[in-house]
Amino acid sequence: MPNYVTTRDRVETYFDRTATKAWERLTSDAPVSRIRQTVREGRDRMRALMLSRLPEDLRGARVLDAGCGTGAMTEELALRGASVMAADISPKLVEIARDRLPATLRPQVSFHAGDMTDPALGRFDFVLAMDSLIYYGADDIARTLHALGKRSGAVVFTVAPRTTLLMAMWHAGKLFPRSDRSPVMIPHSLKELGRATGPGLSRIGRVSRGFYISDCMEFQP
Repeated sequence: MPNYVTTRDRVETYFDRTATKAWERLTSDAPVSRIRQTVREGRDRMRALMLSRLPEDLRGARVLDAGCGTGAMTEELALRGASVMAADISPKLVEIARDRLPATLRPQVSFHAGDMTDPALGRFDFVLAMDSLIYYGADDIARTLHALGKRSGAVVFTVAPRTTLLMAMWHAGKLFPRSDRSPVMIPHSLKELGRATGPGLSRIGRVSRGFYISDCMEFQP
């Protein structure tokens, strides 16, 4: 199984060179296919579920949006009053997030194009990592959670659950030539992640909407 750095670099290449336009459209109000509409709706539901784990009033809190993508979560956090560090491995997605952020919220947000685990980003009250760990194996997820947990109060994140459908998709994806593959989600069970992570891991809930299915998890160091 690829290690963290190999997977991270592959994700960066995919979003910066292959999928930027598609991802920009998916996360906008532009019309999309029926399949992509289910993904859009699923992501909206998951973002709301993750945000429900944080206080409504985040004034005075510093939050890391780890894998900010095009910035939807960043904007929601800033609207609640948080000071947000929006980090993503893809410079192009960070640029889109920066451009989309309303001018009135810009004083509250800093952007970082690079590794979300970089210690130079500092300490946080909360970390949210929506769909940014779904490409990694259990050991890499555990190491990432512990690295982030050392500098935060709680990490709320998502993983692809180990369901029959997702396992079939995972195996089918391996049939494509390497040059044609997008980063493949790696499904996990709570038991598997718990063994790798140790105490402090809990499952909050699942969002399943058409072609989007993801588990919301929380890690408290």
